[in-house]
Amino acid sequence: MSEIIKASWNKYLLLLQLHPLRTKAITSGVLIGSSDIIAQKIIGVKKLQFRRVLLLMLYGLLYSGPFGHFFHKLMDLIFKGKKGNDTVAKKVLLEQLTSSPWNNMFFMVYYGLVVEGRPWGSVKSKVRNDYPSVQLTAWKFWPIVGWINYQYMPLQFRVLFHSIVASCWAIFLNLRARSVAIKKA
Repeated sequence: MSEIIKASWNKYLLLLQLHPLRTKAITSGVLIGSSDIIAQKIIGVKKLQFRRVLLLMLYGLLYSGPFGHFFHKLMDLIFKGKKGNDTVAKKVLLEQLTSSPWNNMFFMVYYGLVVEGRPWGSVKSKVRNDYPSVQLTAWKFWPIVGWINYQYMPLQFRVLFHSIVASCWAIFLNLRARSVAIKKA
């Protein structure tokens, strides 16, 4: 079994080197889809919602994987050759003030319009009501992830690391949303 895992990891590393954007996009899509399947199972969905899984995989494939790929390359260009805790702190701060608010807003709009199929007015209202608390919660959690990512992860693994943590975060958010719905019922 360990030989299969080792061979798979080596193949992944080769693909990451040969086709970094494609590999990160596919990885992001697979991880977000997997996290949604796990979340659906944990919250007790009787029949798996494949449309939802596919639309979330599409989000990872077409948006979050490519965005992460180019964002981390840009961060390395901006801070080219600079190392140390001050640089890591600046990267985390820049990420939290730019991509974090944008990505949370974009995901909420995508989820409402595309995944749930709600009309724009309803999505706009939900974003207006929920976005501040979502972003404040993100600012409590994601800076730690960003610090680990910039301090310890090589550039080629940053999207993978971020996607793995985001998958766990998505499961947590699904469970939290369910517990809030149960309390309101």
